[in-house]
Amino acid sequence: MIKFGTGGWRAVIGDGFTRANIQRVAAALGRRMRREGARPEICIGYDRRFLSREAAIWFSEAVAAEGIRVDFINLSAPTPQIMFTVKAWNLPYGAAVTASHNPALYNGIKLFTGGGRDAAPEVTDAIQAEANALAEDEIRTVDFETARARGDIRFVDPRDEYLDSILERVDTQAIRRRRPRIVLDPMYGVSLTGLMTILYSARCDVDVINDRHDAFFGRHLPAPTPETLADLQRQVLEHNADLGIATDGDADRLGVIDENGRYVGANEVLVLLYHYLLKYKGWKGAAVRNVATTHLLDRVAAKFGEECVEVPVGFKHISSAMQAHDALIGGESSGGLTVRGHIYGKDGLYAAALLVEMLSVTGKRMSRLVRDLYDEFGELHAAEYDWALTEARKAEIRERVFEKRELPDFGLPVRRVSYEDGCKVYFDEGWIIVRFSGTEPRVRIFAERDTMAHARALVGTMASFLGLPLEGEDDR
Repeated sequence: MIKFGTGGWRAVIGDGFTRANIQRVAAALGRRMRREGARPEICIGYDRRFLSREAAIWFSEAVAAEGIRVDFINLSAPTPQIMFTVKAWNLPYGAAVTASHNPALYNGIKLFTGGGRDAAPEVTDAIQAEANALAEDEIRTVDFETARARGDIRFVDPRDEYLDSILERVDTQAIRRRRPRIVLDPMYGVSLTGLMTILYSARCDVDVINDRHDAFFGRHLPAPTPETLADLQRQVLEHNADLGIATDGDADRLGVIDENGRYVGANEVLVLLYHYLLKYKGWKGAAVRNVATTHLLDRVAAKFGEECVEVPVGFKHISSAMQAHDALIGGESSGGLTVRGHIYGKDGLYAAALLVEMLSVTGKRMSRLVRDLYDEFGELHAAEYDWALTEARKAEIRERVFEKRELPDFGLPVRRVSYEDGCKVYFDEGWIIVRFSGTEPRVRIFAERDTMAHARALVGTMASFLGLPLEGEDDR
């Protein structure tokens, strides 16, 4: 069965991710577009995963058969570039063939709606239901090359328009004056050409690692985490670089290494950029974060007379809240963020460009900026663990935590408990949340307190209560 989660539809290649299922989703989307009477045109792109281009072709064949013209990006492209194209070309829908940061055996499809945003749950739920109801012989298709010959599918290249939009929003003159040295790690994904263009245009000195096409991502998870960025840490030190930048498989998430080879957490990056936009650029606006993202963002917002809005996990919720509150920045602890005026989806390339601008304008090293932030607002540290689950274990945890609403004794006064998305327990200083992944069969526990030791202790209490091991291959 096709099932959309917080980041689109993802499934194991050859199991759920098959030609038939891909074309079911495409047919359901095409029929929805015809019923809506919207402009019959869609932008489709793909990443560097195994079968991604083929899947984009299969998807296009079914959409085109429903009378929808396909703008087909014929080179692997960052997901944010596809979202930008939907917005810039005023298209009603877009699609990216990608499984983002999931393991190499997965692939999937992300859907976008008008304005270049992640499709809302009511959209993906309806498409999911219609797709699952379609029999294979009900799906119409047209040969890809035949559709191209008659103009129903056309090759497009919006890359320059997308990159120019980022360069226009970044202070390249300040970067040129600083001329930072950057080590770039695209993690075998799709950010290389775009980030190299941006960084070279700003006259950065750039070294690159892990840039070849490898559908197995060097046998690592294509997610920028402390565990996956060991090569980048070494290269930053060897090249005496100012910064190491990594992006995930489809380039919508960012990972950062400072000049000392230290991993700068996604929470820290998000807060640093918000503080920079408020203090140094003089911009105004609220911040939006999901339930598993740092409350340090709240402290910065309060200092500048702004609010911080909390939403469920899934960037679609951040996008909606940003529009509703005319927010300045929105982000999540997994490394995705966006800034007002660009696209409503997360963009690792734009975030990287802003980060380099921040270093150049402030004239400070990354480690100094982090230290200054904590000196001004106090320290908060987040611990994150996840575990693979069988269906039986998932059902057991669901019953205990979400039906019976059982909780351990944390040894701290509980201010309130929310079940809006997972189970989040708020303390006077800190919080903990347990929730099921929306993209993989896993359970995740996040906690934040004034020290990492205290945060890990909270996770340990919850993990022990649920019978989850804190040591071994299933913990992170």
